[in-house]
Amino acid sequence: MKKPRFNHEKLEVYQRSLKFITWLTEVIDALSRGNGNIIDQIDRASISVVLNIAEGNGKHSSKEHKRYIETAKSSALECAAALDIMFAKKLIDEQKSEEGKEMTEVMVKMLYKLGESLL
Repeated sequence: MKKPRFNHEKLEVYQRSLKFITWLTEVIDALSRGNGNIIDQIDRASISVVLNIAEGNGKHSSKEHKRYIETAKSSALECAAALDIMFAKKLIDEQKSEEGKEMTEVMVKMLYKLGESLL
C-alpha cells in the first residue's frame, strides 16, 4: 500500500479489508453472469467494511467511533454469510469459500478488538 495519508489507512484491519475486496473482485470477475443479487450483496458488504472503518476513525467520540466499527463488523459477518450462500449455490468451490471465510474471520476478530479498545 502506498504511504498512508489518513490515520485509518494505518490500521491493519483497514488494509486487510482492502485486500479482501481485491480477492473478492477476482473471484467475482471469474464467475459467469447471473446470480447478480448475491454478488451485488457481497460486493456492497465488503465496501461497507472499508468505508465504515474510515468513517468511524474520523469521529471524535469513542461512542460514535465504536458504532461505525460495529457496523463494519456486521458487514464483515454479512460477507461470511454471503460466501456460504455462494458455496451453497455452487458459485464458488470449498477452497474459495474457506479462503474468503478465513479473511473475514480475521477482520471480524480485529474489528471486535478495535471496538473493545474504544470503551
